[in-house]
Amino acid sequence: MSLFVDRAIVEVRSGKGGDGMIAFHREKYVSHGGPSGGNGGRGASIYFRANKTINTLYNFRHSKTFIGEDGENGGPENRYGKAAKDVIVDVPIGTVVYLEEDNEFLGDLNEDGKMICVAKGGRGGRGNTCFKSSVNKAPKVAENGAPGETKRLVLELKLLADVGFVGLPSVGKSTLLSVISAARPEIADYPFTTLVPNLGVVVHGNDSFVAADLPGLIAGAHLGKGLGLQFLRHIQRCRVIVHLIDMSDTGRDPYEDYKTINKELKEYGFGLLKRPMILVATKMDEEGSKERLASLRKKVKKEIIEISALGGWGVDKLIDKCFETLKTTPMFPLYTEDEEEETIKVYTLGEEEKEFEITKVKSDYFVISGDRIEKYYQMCNISTDEGMLKLISHLRRVGVDDELERMGAKDGDTVQLDDFIFEYVE
Repeated sequence: MSLFVDRAIVEVRSGKGGDGMIAFHREKYVSHGGPSGGNGGRGASIYFRANKTINTLYNFRHSKTFIGEDGENGGPENRYGKAAKDVIVDVPIGTVVYLEEDNEFLGDLNEDGKMICVAKGGRGGRGNTCFKSSVNKAPKVAENGAPGETKRLVLELKLLADVGFVGLPSVGKSTLLSVISAARPEIADYPFTTLVPNLGVVVHGNDSFVAADLPGLIAGAHLGKGLGLQFLRHIQRCRVIVHLIDMSDTGRDPYEDYKTINKELKEYGFGLLKRPMILVATKMDEEGSKERLASLRKKVKKEIIEISALGGWGVDKLIDKCFETLKTTPMFPLYTEDEEEETIKVYTLGEEEKEFEITKVKSDYFVISGDRIEKYYQMCNISTDEGMLKLISHLRRVGVDDELERMGAKDGDTVQLDDFIFEYVE
């Protein structure tokens, strides 16, 4: 059984920031020493890093969770808490990272050593020293550390190949790769012999390129039929597409085979049909192949290279054509500028993100929600009167009282913010 795995789902949880401390300087013969509570340390962030020594997502085949440690709490005498050590997860070069929830693109790890932060650690809370002012010289207020982030991510490995071989099952892709490189893919005379992509390095003088033998396509591959999605994922990086068309007596029309593959490439997107495509007629040593090729050439007004991988003729011409085409073909980005911009939400002055929302669950029960207001609450240390007053003042300042009044809240009604429950007072 193959150990090649090119898709996985993982969960990441970055660390919470350490809490700031409420403390006062204590020293013999020194009265009113003043606040001395230190800040908390930053929580651990989670990073993914491309590593050339890894070539599969096999180690992620079962859902895994990567958890960062929390930052250390602040201490007395203005001692800062220690920041937690970041977590670095190595993945194969060519791994693309998405959010599972909405398929938002997070990053493309296409170079050895490249890193992206997928979950940022929470910042440390401020100790009471930071709240000292001319009007409050002994503050009894501090912040809790900011919470970390929890995300479920999709990892997809999209192989880094210069040239991709495409075609229906059993057109000779694996045979061709075995002839022009040292790769040894499984070869047999039945469909879907190739269950995973195979890579081979093709050497030509002082130059070389990487070729990929990709699983065969069938009609509907872009919808996931056959091995379609497994195949199409890997061709996205290929600069040149070599389209192999079987000229043996398969009972199919080579022109219809040609149209089937092109339709799947077009439907999948990523501008695959805009890339240079080299048409190759395979198995030209078979009886009747010349006649079938002549018929195809009448319908396809493009250059078609004839080869027999088993006979070894025509292969050098194909390799020369690949090198010639690669010299003038740039890299193709996985995402165009327009597609990347679609993932970015831009707020104008008239549509700024709301601080909070209030839901009336029952006639006397209201729930306050919203990322910003919940994060503010989580960072409030309400164990002291000053901390509680700080939270209440913030709720009033952002308009929570006004909104509750507008929604008909009355004295004694219950209001909930995250895990904090209190009574409404008019």
